[in-house]
Amino acid sequence: MAARTSFGKDTGLQARMLFTMFLLGLVYIALLGVLFAAGAGFGLLVVVGIGLFLLQVFASDKIALASMGAKTVTAQQAPEFHALVERLCVQADLPKPKIAVIDTPMPNAFAMGRSQKAATVCATTGIMELLSPAEFEGVIAHELSHVANRDVMVMTIASFGAALSSMILQFGFLFGGGGGDDDDGPSALVVFLVSMIVYVVSFFLMQALSRYREFAADRGAAVLTGRPSALASALLKISGQMQRVPQRDLRAASEMNAFFIIPASAKGAIGSLFATHPPVEKRIERLQRLEQQLQGTLAA
Repeated sequence: MAARTSFGKDTGLQARMLFTMFLLGLVYIALLGVLFAAGAGFGLLVVVGIGLFLLQVFASDKIALASMGAKTVTAQQAPEFHALVERLCVQADLPKPKIAVIDTPMPNAFAMGRSQKAATVCATTGIMELLSPAEFEGVIAHELSHVANRDVMVMTIASFGAALSSMILQFGFLFGGGGGDDDDGPSALVVFLVSMIVYVVSFFLMQALSRYREFAADRGAAVLTGRPSALASALLKISGQMQRVPQRDLRAASEMNAFFIIPASAKGAIGSLFATHPPVEKRIERLQRLEQQLQGTLAA
């Protein structure tokens, strides 16, 4: 089957993502309203907010890559990987991202970067040894779909309010939650409680947003490569191999779960509401339906 030349559009998933972002915006506006009502200075909020936002946008990808031990590789060091990414980027009309490799048997891949021009696509040695060329192509197309959709920036913006409320909660725990008997006590306690509610609500909304974007990236990869079955086979292999990875290694990598193609989670440890990704079975089911549609064998 001939490869396509774009990721295509998934209007249903895009609408759900926009709705989730809208709800997150309402929650964060409520948090800012409470902060102002409690007497937080406008200047202080602006300074803290801008500082936190800039840190997330410009440094979070570098911190994440460094924490995973990712090493940027040249075309001479990884010629097949570079050739694959370059070919897919030409098909998708994307600038070629940096390419990084992590030397670990854990099979996984992810994309980072605040924009298409500042993106990095990373794969582990474990996934490159595990998958066939067609399966690995599907995985990399999935990661490039994240880059095309600017998912890292979307999640960075979506998590901004959650990060702010988390900071307030940590200060609250450190200094007693504002339960004193002075004039500022009741206001501080309200801020603490509202921050806790905002953090919990934003957590669930972000997990839902993360699951939507995984479906969208799967679909984008399937459309770009024209081989949904190859990506489905890759997901099955990765999830099966992941269960053989020591729990200690999975826990060490779990901070990156939202960005992995398959989260490094212990089997059965989290429910669907807490998951950053849809169940592998549902992803494979959708890819199989796409395969049938592309082959023209599914009734309209």
